[in-house]
Amino acid sequence: MQNDPVHQRIDASLKQLSETHRVRERRCSNAVSTTEYMLDGRPCVSFATNDYLGLTRHPKVLQAFATAAAEQYGAGASALIAGRSSLHEQLEKTLASFESTESAVLFPSGFAANYGTLTSLVRSQDAVFCDRENHASLIDGCRASAGKFFVYDRSELDSLHEAIGRRRRDFEAIFIVTDSVFSMDGTLADLPRLCDLAEAHNGTVVVDEAHATGVFGDSGHGVCEMQQVETRVAVRIGTLSKAIGGLGGFVAGTRPLCDWLWNTARSQFFSTALPPAVCAAAIASLHVIQEEPERRQRLMARAVLTRQLISEAGLKTIFDQVSPPFSPIVAIALGDDERAVRVSRRMLDAGYFLPAVRPPTVVVGTARLRMSVCCDHSEEQIRAAVYQLRDVLKTERS
Repeated sequence: MQNDPVHQRIDASLKQLSETHRVRERRCSNAVSTTEYMLDGRPCVSFATNDYLGLTRHPKVLQAFATAAAEQYGAGASALIAGRSSLHEQLEKTLASFESTESAVLFPSGFAANYGTLTSLVRSQDAVFCDRENHASLIDGCRASAGKFFVYDRSELDSLHEAIGRRRRDFEAIFIVTDSVFSMDGTLADLPRLCDLAEAHNGTVVVDEAHATGVFGDSGHGVCEMQQVETRVAVRIGTLSKAIGGLGGFVAGTRPLCDWLWNTARSQFFSTALPPAVCAAAIASLHVIQEEPERRQRLMARAVLTRQLISEAGLKTIFDQVSPPFSPIVAIALGDDERAVRVSRRMLDAGYFLPAVRPPTVVVGTARLRMSVCCDHSEEQIRAAVYQLRDVLKTERS
């Protein structure tokens, strides 16, 4: 069957990906600790993690998971039918309390939360304005919604204001959709300004806090907390798979909002519910985030150190002058796809995993290494990785 037209097209497309250095490899990554991995059998210090607070291995989280898993493996049904256990209910209540909202509703993944929320809320008579650098799940959700799809650049919010103003009378509702932390460079959205724009045009702001929950804000509630717009953002989406350390997504908001999503978000009610043990572990993680703020403080210190060392080494990062230096995602600009892949491989040969990020994940010509810091990275690990990267790039330039 491999000579049929579909396989011929696939073969040609794979060849093109290979020639442009954009083929993604299937890696086998086994964690030894929160920072040390065996990657395809090779030991390395990993800077590819989203486990910002080191909760994937926290004793309380592991114990909560093990206790629940000893009773039941999977949920056995969608949440809408019979898959929503007492642990699912408890997690939703814990999330609502953590986010200081009336209610919360769970999704099987962060992608499903974004996609399901947007396709549920945005109707044919509406317009949705999506940041061009949003995560794929937000972009796909906006595109798949019934509304008119527009793209904006967060560096040109005056243009966004004008674009909405020109079109506002043509639509019943206006949605502005953004990540709070942009995952490929660690920069932050200007949520107060977006809220100002939405309020000026009687619109709604939808924020995905995927890389912010547990990390930003005095209490770890995210960028909405840090930028003091929690009460101004109507729809807050999050994930359980980053700082919380597990799997799943959620939406926190008013009870009517969550009830509507419960009844209409297809990615939620047509999916099997999360395993109960995952819910138990997430509950424990949320308690740890509240009980151990020193993890967040240590993460911020490690992120600041990383940026300081990279700057001293003369390396170019993709960042801005507004976002805080304690953002734990650091993007080292390389530009060329082949060079990014080559440098990443040379770093892995030296014992450090800094993944190369290439199109279509980022814009053509902006390939980079993405260095993600965890609170458990030691100062010595960070310093050694940056110095090694400096030395590798020196030989690249020669």
